[in-house]
Parts: sequence; C-alpha cells; structure tokens
Amino acid sequence: MIPQYASALLISDLHLTPSMPLTAQRFFDFCEKEAPTVEAVFILGDLFEYWVGDDAVMHSPFQQEVQRAIANLSTKVKTYYLHGNRDFLIGHSFIKKTGMTLLSDPSSVEIAQQKWVLAHGDALCTADIGYQIFRSWVRKPWIQRIFLSLPLHWRRGVAQHLRSNSHNQYQQQPPGHLHKMDVTRAACAAVLRDQSGDRLIHGHTHLPAHHEESLGAQVWQRWVLSDWDLDHPESGRPRASALLINGDGVRYLDLIKH
Repeated sequence: MIPQYASALLISDLHLTPSMPLTAQRFFDFCEKEAPTVEAVFILGDLFEYWVGDDAVMHSPFQQEVQRAIANLSTKVKTYYLHGNRDFLIGHSFIKKTGMTLLSDPSSVEIAQQKWVLAHGDALCTADIGYQIFRSWVRKPWIQRIFLSLPLHWRRGVAQHLRSNSHNQYQQQPPGHLHKMDVTRAACAAVLRDQSGDRLIHGHTHLPAHHEESLGAQVWQRWVLSDWDLDHPESGRPRASALLINGDGVRYLDLIKH
C-alpha cells in the first residue's frame, strides 16, 4: 500500500548552507507556517548544499538547527525525504533524529486521490552520460563506506572540490548544450512505466514548470520543483516555492510573497 494523503506540500533543492542565511530562515518559517497546514510534506532531495556524513552534524550548529526544525515539523505532519545528488549520504541517524521517513528514488504516493511518482530528477538526466557514470559510482555502498571512513576535514574538502567543479562545468556550458542537464523524455517515460503512473514530480533541474508530454502512445504530466535562493539577488529573481496538492488541484505556492 502506497502512502495516501488528502493534501501535501512538496519542495526540493534548497541547498541549505550557513552562507545562505535568508534561504535558511525561509525554510525555518516554512516549517512553522505553511508546512503544518497539510497532511504530508515531501522533501525531494538537495535539502543541503552538501552532506559528508551524519557524524558531521555534531560539529555543525547550522545542521543541528535544521535537524531541530525538521524534528519539530515531524511532530505535526508526516514528513518524507528522498535523496538528492548533493545529500545522498544522509543516513539513518539523521533520518531518525528528524522523524522523517526515507523514500526510495523513485517512489509512488497517493495525494488527493491521485497517484504521483516522485523523484529527485538527476537520474532522469540521461543525456549527461558523464554525470550518470559518476552517479553510478558514488551510489555504490562500498564506495560510500570508504568515503565515510575518511577524516571529516578530508570529506569536506572533497565535497567542496566537487561543488566547485560542478559550478565551473555548468558556467562553461554553451547555451545550446544545457539540454544535457535536463531530463529526457525517454527517461521520464521509462520511470512512469515502471511505476504504472502518469504524473511525475521532480526537482534537480531548477526549471520549475508544468509540462504535458508524450512519447509514442504514452502520455503524462510532469511538474518540476523550484530551487530556493533568497541570498543571491544578483543571479536573478529570488526563488522559493512549493508545490501544493489538495482537493482543489495542483498549484505552485510562492513562498516569497507569503
């Protein structure tokens, strides 16, 4: 039996870090204000800018504050988490202390009497072959065990190096090649076939929109969640939204205006 709820809010790609205090404060406010108004909250990955192991929390007052906020939220509303590409090392200790329930990627849920397939979205970007090879390696349990056995300052150094490389590669992409970093219809069609669904929600691409798509005889709808960034106005319009699903339908909730 898949989880069933009459209403839900879905968010992703907050990339929380101490260097983005306005974004973090909006998440804390979200946990206090909007989130408790529905039956379930789904966080579809990349809650943090990076995660190098649950043991790092004891050395990070910021991560402890986020942990407390989610733990408090979990006492009011059912809260789910699905790993992203930045924080796939979030483990059972953090999940348990926050009171969240960990979902596999992808997962199916029922909200407002309709079935929805949830994913982070990075596995759907199959045109980016280099990234998919990298992803297949870092998701191997034995690779993760080796990484998590390293000293904490080494792990942080590796994470920061990977973040820098990822940012530089994105900036150097010619405009016509950015499609490599978006999901492909073939990947979306495949995951929806496997899940026997026709409604897909994901994050990762930072391209919030509602799409009506098809491939051959297969037809589906796809909602993309927004990333959050209230700390870098020079990079464009401030961003923070959630997808609200209830008996009235589906709509994006602008969290900047609230």
